[in-house]
Amino acid sequence: MSTSVYSRIIGTGSYLPEFVLTNDELAKRVETSDEWIRDRTGIRQRHVAAEGQTTGDLAFEAATRALANADVDAREIDLLILGTTTPDIIFPSTACLLQHRLGANGCAAFDVNAACSGFIYALGVADKFIRSGAARTALVVGAETLTRMLDWNDRTTCVLFGDGAGAAVLRADSQAGVLSTHLHADGAHKELLYNPVGVSAGFKDEPNHGVRVMMAGNEVFKVAVKTLDAVVEETLAANQLDKSAIDWLIPHQANLRIISATAKRLAMPMERVIVTVDKHGNTSAASVPLALDHAVQSGKVKRGDLLLLEAFGGGFTWGSALVRY
Repeated sequence: MSTSVYSRIIGTGSYLPEFVLTNDELAKRVETSDEWIRDRTGIRQRHVAAEGQTTGDLAFEAATRALANADVDAREIDLLILGTTTPDIIFPSTACLLQHRLGANGCAAFDVNAACSGFIYALGVADKFIRSGAARTALVVGAETLTRMLDWNDRTTCVLFGDGAGAAVLRADSQAGVLSTHLHADGAHKELLYNPVGVSAGFKDEPNHGVRVMMAGNEVFKVAVKTLDAVVEETLAANQLDKSAIDWLIPHQANLRIISATAKRLAMPMERVIVTVDKHGNTSAASVPLALDHAVQSGKVKRGDLLLLEAFGGGFTWGSALVRY
C-alpha cells in the first residue's frame, strides 16, 4: 500500500533592508502625511534597499536564515523557486543566481512572476513537485526591490511599497503540511495594476523608460476584496472545513482595509490575523513569507496550527494555501 506524500514547512526566514523610510520622512519628498497614509493603508514605514543591494541579496539573507531554522544544508535542496517581479537581471533567473550563492548547484531553479501572489504561486508549484515525488526538499522564496520601480512624485503609489524577502523550506513528509493550494489569474484586468516596461513590447516612450508602478487604486481594492472572498470560500470548501477551523490568517500585506475585510469574511478577530503591513508596507511577493516568518519567530504560530495564506496581485493574480504548520 502506497503512503501519501505531503510537503511540510520545516523552516522559515526573512530579511528587511536596514534603511527605514517613515511616513514623516516620505512626506518631505511628496505631498502626503503620516495620518493620510495610515488612515488609507495602515502603513507606518517601509524598508528601502541600499544602493547596489539587489533582490538576490535580500533573497540570499532570507534563504540562509530559513535553511538555518530548518537545519538543512543547501546541498540538500533539490528544487529552488523564487517569486519576484524585480529580478536582478533578465537572465539568468535570480533563482539561478541565488542557487549558486547558496551552493545548491544542480537542482532545478527558476523564477515565478505572479506579482504580489508570487510566493503563493511558488509554494503551490513546490508542493506539486514534492507530492509527485519529483523533489524532496524545496526552498521557496519571495523577494522584491519594488522601490526601484516607483515614481517618488506619485503619492498614490510611492507610499505603498517597500523592499524585503522571505523564505520557507519544504520537505516531503507522510504527515499533512500543505493541505491545498488554489491559484488563479485574470489578465483582463491588466490595465488596473501594471508596469509598462517590457523587452519585446519596448518602453512605449514612457518617462524613465516606464520603470514605475501604474495603479488604479480604488478599482484594485474592489476586485481584491471580491476575489479574496471567493478564494477563501474555495479553500474551505475544498477541504470541507468551516471557517472556525482556521487558527491564523496570514494575508498579503498590501492594505489594512483589505486585510480587515477578509478577516471579517472569516469572522476572525484581528487578534488571529498576522499584520505586518505597518512595519514594511507592500513588499509584493515577499509579503506573505515575511508575515509567516514573523508569526513563527514571534511564537504566535505553533506546530499544529492551521494557517490560511492568501495573496492578490497584478495580472490580476490571486491564490491561497491552507497549511497545517
